[in-house]
Amino acid sequence: MSNALENEDMPSDEQMVVVIDDDADMRVSMTDLFDSVGVKSSSFRNALDFIENGCLSTSGCMVLDVRMPGMSGIEFQSRLDDLGCQIPIVFITGHGDVPTSVTAMKAGAVDFLLKPFTNEELLDAIGRAFETDRRRRQDAVVRNAIKQNASTLTPREKQVMQHVTDGLMNKQIAYELGISEIMVKIHRASVMRKMEARSLADLVKKSELI
Repeated sequence: MSNALENEDMPSDEQMVVVIDDDADMRVSMTDLFDSVGVKSSSFRNALDFIENGCLSTSGCMVLDVRMPGMSGIEFQSRLDDLGCQIPIVFITGHGDVPTSVTAMKAGAVDFLLKPFTNEELLDAIGRAFETDRRRRQDAVVRNAIKQNASTLTPREKQVMQHVTDGLMNKQIAYELGISEIMVKIHRASVMRKMEARSLADLVKKSELI
């Protein structure tokens, strides 16, 4: 049967699946599966093992067991947020319950699989998680570019941009800043150029990402 990973080429940025499960046989089974479909993976026996030996900036996703000795998967999900790691998570568990799954999904988990799950179910979940990671990283590139453009604005241009995106007309902005309407137009044109904004709507959208 087909799955999301078998129907697309591997991404150019070498996305990896990080497996964290205290069950050694389960870790081997999953990493063997990923290897068989050309997906790079690494495995860790618990959350602390990953924190000490893993990479928080890994591109890809994480397969995380809910119940493990020490820090649970749900606790580790929260810890990752605190550490600034936004890797998409696919939870797996043999002891699923509705409250736990709801907590995990509300915190951003891509999927919550109950053991025993099929290879296809796991690979499909990984495919969705990889796509989530791609979009997140693409969004980060765009956001960083916008912030870089915004850093080139002068203090006055930043003021004008704020008023423009608040919906004020040139005449109103001139009054608020105590400058001529012509100067407002000049600053406004400069803001549009530096922010690479195609329209007012585009400028508003970009300003929200700064």
